[in-house]
Amino acid sequence: MSDFEKNVRETLANPKNQGEMEDAHSVGTVGSPDCGDMLRMWLKFTEKDGKKIIDKASFQSFGCQTAIAVASMATEMLKGKTAEEAQNLNAAELSAELGPLPPMKIHCGQLVEGALKNALNEDSTETNTPEIQTDSHTLASTISKHNKKTGTIKIIKLEE
Repeated sequence: MSDFEKNVRETLANPKNQGEMEDAHSVGTVGSPDCGDMLRMWLKFTEKDGKKIIDKASFQSFGCQTAIAVASMATEMLKGKTAEEAQNLNAAELSAELGPLPPMKIHCGQLVEGALKNALNEDSTETNTPEIQTDSHTLASTISKHNKKTGTIKIIKLEE
């Protein structure tokens, strides 16, 4: 087993900051209901020395285990960073603790980066899904709203 696989398994055994945050100051969502990979990130800020500091971050993900692991580690990394510092983080930095992502998993880091930047820019006209941020409170409701087919979402926990 590679270090990457070991790190993903360890993170998935005890993911941190998973779930919606009701008192968040901003929310960012990225992904596509068509392909199934979606990630939503909530951020709560505090003020310190006149700067906006990330106090808490949480996430929900409909995607692969690597996306969950990257999001879990990234939400821990974000605590205490200014909004500017967080804005400058890229996918490689957000996923660095897992080790180098295999080429077919690079999109997982990009998914987390996109949700983070979307949350940090939620008042900006540059966001890629402004209607999702204001109309939906959970990732499941976002998928349901944008899914043209009717049905339900079933979450299945994978066994080792």
